[in-house]
Amino acid sequence: MSEQHIDEISGVSTTGHEWDGIKELDNPMPRWWLWTFYATIIWALGYAIAYPAWPLVSSATTGLLGYSSRQELSSAMEQAAAGQAELRAAIAEKPLPEILADETLRRFAASAGAAAFKVNCVQCHGSGAEGSPGFPNLNDDDWLWGGDIESIHQTIAHGIRFAGDEETRFSEMPPFGDMLTAPEIRQAAAFVASLTGKPSDPALAAAGKQVYADNCASCHGETGLGEQSLGVPNLADAIWLYGPSEEDIASQIRRPKHGVMPGWQERLGDQAVKQLAVYVYSLGGGE
Repeated sequence: MSEQHIDEISGVSTTGHEWDGIKELDNPMPRWWLWTFYATIIWALGYAIAYPAWPLVSSATTGLLGYSSRQELSSAMEQAAAGQAELRAAIAEKPLPEILADETLRRFAASAGAAAFKVNCVQCHGSGAEGSPGFPNLNDDDWLWGGDIESIHQTIAHGIRFAGDEETRFSEMPPFGDMLTAPEIRQAAAFVASLTGKPSDPALAAAGKQVYADNCASCHGETGLGEQSLGVPNLADAIWLYGPSEEDIASQIRRPKHGVMPGWQERLGDQAVKQLAVYVYSLGGGE
């Protein structure tokens, strides 16, 4: 057995451990620390007896207090649902203009609609409803089928070109690749681009004015303002679903893309569709 070493400066014995000439003093733990440590042990034992703690084969010990976090959550959810029942009933019964006119109902519907949007709509329109190429931005003022609350509700409820709903909105631009020559398509694209900016070739755009008048004005209008009642896009607002370049426009003239939006009425129900409509309308782009 090795001889105990006493530190000359402190007068305390060492533990016998040494690192690079540094020896460890064998000081006792502070009393306050020891009592705190013992208290935590007692607390842990009491907690394990009072609350669910020990796992069993298919369950766990229930504890003397019979506490259940799942039951607490279930009770809280039931209380929240009961508190919202009156508001939900009012939304189900009232028309959309009355919901917007009632500040309490409007705020509740917009909040619930935001939650439904995050579950069902962000995959296409984005988490901020800013859209992406081929998927409309719901924050701007460009509405293909109208941005008033009733129009938004109709679009959400029945979709766009949705085969599963007889009331779906439907519009279709014919492909002009078989009706116009390649030069005529370039001319028309240059003219359409000139409605919102400077075309790459003014002479090409000038020639495209007649091509547009002969083939496009019947739907889009002479000045390209479109027609919301028919779902015809406005070509003069500098907002483009499939891209603003002349190449993008020419591609859409040659072989147009037609997106599909599902109708949500049957899947979510009228109350949730109303809430979605109020939320989308509240983004600021609604008319």
